[in-house]
This record gives sequence, structure tokens and C-alpha cells, in this order.
Amino acid sequence: MNAKTQFDPREFRNALGTFTTGVTIITASAPDGTPVGITANSFNSVSLDPPMVLWSLAKSSRNLEAFETSEYWAVHILSAEQEALSNRFAKSGDDKFSGVDIDLGLGGVPLLNGCCTRMQCKTSFMYEGGDHIIFVGEVIEFDHQPVAPLVFQAGKYAVATRKSATLSMAPGADVDSSFSEDFIGYLLARAHFQFYSQIRQHALSYGLNDTEYFFLSVLSVKDGRSLEKLNSLFSYTGFEANEQVLQGLRDKGFVRLDGTTCYLTEVGRDSTLRIIAAAKALEADVLDRFGYWETVSLKNLLKQLIIQTDPGLAHPWDDGTEAK
Repeated sequence: MNAKTQFDPREFRNALGTFTTGVTIITASAPDGTPVGITANSFNSVSLDPPMVLWSLAKSSRNLEAFETSEYWAVHILSAEQEALSNRFAKSGDDKFSGVDIDLGLGGVPLLNGCCTRMQCKTSFMYEGGDHIIFVGEVIEFDHQPVAPLVFQAGKYAVATRKSATLSMAPGADVDSSFSEDFIGYLLARAHFQFYSQIRQHALSYGLNDTEYFFLSVLSVKDGRSLEKLNSLFSYTGFEANEQVLQGLRDKGFVRLDGTTCYLTEVGRDSTLRIIAAAKALEADVLDRFGYWETVSLKNLLKQLIIQTDPGLAHPWDDGTEAK
């Protein structure tokens, strides 16, 4: 146990990378007034009373002297939209502040805008920690705003989302069952049917069943398509229109035919767009409860799932050659 443990540096770095952190930019003012700043994820809280935080900087850093001699420095916890800013301050050599909108804080420390949180700190202690210097500072002033943070995990940026609550399960239910709240088939189906049931009510108010609504919504993307082509574009729904469905839509005044090509009438287009507008309003209301970056994450994961499971079905906006 007393023998010195031999670490593979790369593997140790990978092990540390399993710890997910936020991303910060630390700024200060050099003795000659030049602004300095570096990207760091070594930030951590120390104390609430007094309010104190710490971060560390490599002894090899060209900015070490500036931070060691500066009485004040600022910690910026970056927002999810500041990935480019993080990359800029992670590099050395360039004028990192060129074109960047800043305020001036205590001791002339440059303060970046658009961050989740900004903390203006006064140096309390400096410690040697291996190949780094650990800076401990008292927070003198701070401000923050409710935006999603930039996250770093396993060497890459990530999006932070809140973990969902456990769904209600009946007492005694077998939580290890293949059909449970963690079964993606159930989650996708439940989310779809709950969401679509409200859209269906709007379609029904115009006298449209599911097949008719899918038919019209695809036709609204690009007018003038054959029945065969329209069916191929919403085949992912499991519904299929036939001549009887087409005749019903003609009788209702929603579509007209030019040979074998279907077109929306003025009434059909107006009605369809009103239903789609109601669906978009429903989407906005639901996603507003998520927050911007959870919405981005949700849509990205759904797109990835579609790509991974797609058997080659068409999309409503595909513009292939019409079958003759």
C-alpha cells in the first residue's frame, strides 16, 4: 500500500474525463492592464460563509504570472451557447478578447457577457498542487441568469438535461419486465399518442379522420402529387389512402383532381394550415416546459433514433420523380 502507484497518464486522463463538469473562463488583468483569460473546468466551490471558490492553473501556463500578481479575478460559468467562446479562450497566442463584448469589474478585470454566472473574486490563498497552482478566492460580487450551462464530459462538449421523474407504476409491478417505463417502445408510443390525440381533436373539428389528415398535411408540403406518391410519403404512419378516401375529400371540397394528380383547393389548404398551426402551438406549449437545450437534445435524439431504425421510408418533403 505504501508503494507509489504507477499510472498510465492517458488512462488516468480518460478516468478523470468520466467526471462531468461545467466549463468556465477565468479572467484577470495583467500588471500592465492587458486582459488575460483562460478556459478551465477545474472550478469548484469551497465555502458559503464566507463565499469562496477555487480553480487551478498549470505551472507551465504563460498566464500564470498575471493571475499570481492580480488581486482580483473573475469566474464565468459558460452557457450552452458559448462553445465557440470556450474554444477561443482554450487556445494560446491570439488576442482572445478581440471583438468580444466585455464589461470591467473589480480591479479592471474583464467580464464576459451572456454567461450563466459571473463571479468577481479576490485572491485569498494560492497553493501548490503538483503541476498546478490552486487559486482560492472570496466571491465579492456575482450575477447569474437562468440559462442552460455548457457541459464537458469525456473530452467533448455535451448538453445538460434534467433527469425525468419516475413514471407511476402499479404496486407490485415487475420493474424488470421488458414492458416497463424504461422500454423505449412504450415511451415513444405513449408520448406520440398523448401528443397526437390533441391534434386529432382539431382534425375531427374539420370532419377529418387520421388518414385524411395525413393525406392533406403531406399535400400541403408540396401540392400536385399522385395518390400513389402521397401514400408513399406518409407510409411511416401505417395508414393508406384509397380511391374512397380521395373521393371523400373531393366531396368535402378539400381536394381536386387533374387527371391522376391531386391538388388542394383553397378551402382544403386553409383548413389544413389551421390544423397544422394548432399542432405547432401545441408543440410550442409542450416544449416551453422543457427549456431550449432540452428541446434541442430531445429533437436530436429522436432524429438519431429515426436514422438508426429507418428501413428506407420516404419523408413528406421528399421530392422524388412521380410514378406515371
